[in-house]
Amino acid sequence: DYMHPEVGVKTTDPALFGRNYFNRYSAPETEEDEFADERAEILAEAAAFKKSAVAYLHPEVGVCSEDATLFGRNYFERASAPDVESMEEAEEKAKILAEAAALKHLARDYMHPEVGVKTTDPTLFGRNYFNRYSAPETEEDEFADER
Repeated sequence: DYMHPEVGVKTTDPALFGRNYFNRYSAPETEEDEFADERAEILAEAAAFKKSAVAYLHPEVGVCSEDATLFGRNYFERASAPDVESMEEAEEKAKILAEAAALKHLARDYMHPEVGVKTTDPTLFGRNYFNRYSAPETEEDEFADER
């Protein structure tokens, strides 16, 4: 059967025969055992590197262990763990995180000037000193080239 090659071919007709192209005398030489072992080691190392890379790039997956002798200790939920942080520490932490967020926003604004400034306060305005009516007149390019 084409869909199940593992079943094999069964025939009762003695006139039917097949030729094995792998074990004939004119067949190309097969790979030696040393090279096959080396190839298997290289493929095993590549699989281990791939597993390490996936584990590094996806920390959300977690660690799966198959060895019963491996164990870990949770230092956050143990009986001797320190209690929840105090109110002063929480306020200080919130202040530091707010300052870090503000610095991140300023850095983003500095690195992307094309974004522009958006405001919702109608009392804020800016003045263009180049296109105002009282700005000194500048020479046009044609007149500047003639000089």
